[in-house]
Amino acid sequence: MRGLTNIQSVYLVGIGGIGMSALARYFAAQGKIVGGYDRTSTDLTKELEAAGISVHYQDDVNAIPEAFMSAENTLIIYTPAVPSNHAELNYFRDNGFEVLKRSQVLGELSKTYNTVAVAGTHGKTTTSSIIAHLLKSSSKDCNAFLGGISSNYNTNLLTSTSSNLMVVEADEFDRSFLTLSPDIAIVTSVDADHLDIYGSSDEMLNSFQDFTERITEDGTLIYRLGLPFSNTKKKNFTYSLKEKCDYYTSNLSIESGQYKFNLHSPSGTMENLQFGMPGLHNVENAVAAFAAVDQLGLSEDEIRNGFASYKGVKRRFEVHINTDDLVYIDDYAHHPTEISACVNSVLLSRDKFRAGSPRLGCSRFGQILPCDPLFC
Repeated sequence: MRGLTNIQSVYLVGIGGIGMSALARYFAAQGKIVGGYDRTSTDLTKELEAAGISVHYQDDVNAIPEAFMSAENTLIIYTPAVPSNHAELNYFRDNGFEVLKRSQVLGELSKTYNTVAVAGTHGKTTTSSIIAHLLKSSSKDCNAFLGGISSNYNTNLLTSTSSNLMVVEADEFDRSFLTLSPDIAIVTSVDADHLDIYGSSDEMLNSFQDFTERITEDGTLIYRLGLPFSNTKKKNFTYSLKEKCDYYTSNLSIESGQYKFNLHSPSGTMENLQFGMPGLHNVENAVAAFAAVDQLGLSEDEIRNGFASYKGVKRRFEVHINTDDLVYIDDYAHHPTEISACVNSVLLSRDKFRAGSPRLGCSRFGQILPCDPLFC
């Protein structure tokens, strides 16, 4: 691997993905010439084009701009979603270009920053975005590669010219998170998922354990209470919603659609914090985020103000319509645990919605499907 220091141009095959587009924006912010291919035009690719990043939509070597045809100073980044017979990708491989997976590039970047990496089969996008917002709105600042569009900043990339902190999602798909070298690692959950990759839940659990071994010397592991992790060579902290451990809440209540609670940590208690994201699972994500920023030394005022001003992530319980007749919420939930958490969030937050006590439904492939009556 040649490294990232001497490159002048970056070409991304699959540039329209949420993670790939963040890398495109990052390298553009670093002053590199950036372009790429994707199969279809989307809002994300249009935003990249509006920012001066060239994107084309046909797999055609002749369509690659001249700025990306020098193997000596061009980095090629691709996503595993790109098929093996992709003409452009194979051209770069056959002609001596540096060709890296997205995860490998993030792994290289994680070595140059003080990195907070959030892993888990669910909860990592929200948790990482909360951490990023707490840091960005504090004196610490940060860089962040997010797996969703932050509602606070309307982007999936945060950059800083003054901070050496970086927040990333540690993606378990294709074992991508094993390229990272985090200083703080968080594990939110390890439910059976991606079994086409892992073969069994035990093998997936082993990969998460391997991820915890990637923590840097003197680094910190934070994991949800009950998960089978510990690392005797690192600092270990547990968190939970309400069970007593290193980080947890008490006096949890909902007032006017806002959660209010006390937060307990090894150093003391913060009382009467306010957090506006619906769902007890999101409060637990906030506890994990609190553990990370507490280890990084944020003040109580910075944490309190950051929680109160956090607006969430698009497509994570994003309310589009809230009228007397209809409530429409867009949520990315697709794993059974996530779907259950989403439905419970609606049930616990009914006083926030004007339609009162509506029957619930879910959308799939453009059709509205009724939920099980047990949930309604």
